[in-house]
Amino acid sequence: MSKNTSVQSAEPAKGRRLEKRNAKGGTSFLHRLWSQRELWLMLLPGIAYYIIFHYLPMYGLRLAFINYSPILGYDRSPWVGFANFERLFVKNYNLFITMLKNTLLTGLLSFGTTFPLTILFSLVLNEIRQPKVKKAYQTISYLPTFLSMVIICSIFIELFSVKNGLVNKVIEWFGYEPISFMLEPWGYYLVYTLSGLWAAIGNGAIIYLSALSGVDQEMYEAAEIDGCSRLKRIWHITLPAIAPTVITMFLLNIGSLIKVGADKSLLLRTDAIISDVYMFSTYVYDNGIAKGQVSYTAAVGFFESVVCGILLLTFNYIARKRTGTSIW
Repeated sequence: MSKNTSVQSAEPAKGRRLEKRNAKGGTSFLHRLWSQRELWLMLLPGIAYYIIFHYLPMYGLRLAFINYSPILGYDRSPWVGFANFERLFVKNYNLFITMLKNTLLTGLLSFGTTFPLTILFSLVLNEIRQPKVKKAYQTISYLPTFLSMVIICSIFIELFSVKNGLVNKVIEWFGYEPISFMLEPWGYYLVYTLSGLWAAIGNGAIIYLSALSGVDQEMYEAAEIDGCSRLKRIWHITLPAIAPTVITMFLLNIGSLIKVGADKSLLLRTDAIISDVYMFSTYVYDNGIAKGQVSYTAAVGFFESVVCGILLLTFNYIARKRTGTSIW
């Protein structure tokens, strides 16, 4: 009897010691790090990618404040302070205003069409009840993702060509004269916007379709029983359900208003409209790579990055205060 009692009393004491030891070691950072070592190993390539290609290149930001010479290098090149920024904002003021207007116009046209139309396209796909038809449309819209920007631009240049372009063939069929789209600034912006929309709408729709797949179907059934139309179901159920995803994607892409890539512009622009469609990115290419003005164009790129950061911080703060959804 006494032996059983001693065993029973020893078991709770042993359990308490194990709990105390686990609590002491389990809450430590090193213990949690080691217990999740497989996850950290899987995360390691992504961390290395961002360190190598996003954080280490920040050392090159000092190019904007020096008069860089390849012979002298980073450390021995003379420090000029804000001279490169003074050249951009003061000496080249008119050119700066022109580039700012063209960059904002290009960013607004691209973002203002691609972002809402991608959401609309996702909603339309979500309402298609035939699985095979839905998959066919989704596959066709996603195909441009596998094409390079050179091929995409070449396709649209041919479509809007004066001689053999399909668009001008349709215009001539209606009895009008063909239009030289690529020789007019408005034609350039039209082709730029449409090509970007065609290339991005399928890839962007995947994100929203993933969010839509998580919407409770019982809510649709209950709304249908109550007599709600399809538009009302979309407005009162679908859109509120994917609102956090929409806000997050908006914040992630808001920087594209000012940080417009140079690749597509270089492929679409012609000599007749270069001065009319000059942007910061193409200016950096023309002067930094072609003419070797590294420090000056680094200042231009630094200005773009600062504006992108301000836009992201501002809209992230507004989204967090108004909706409770934000990136951080």
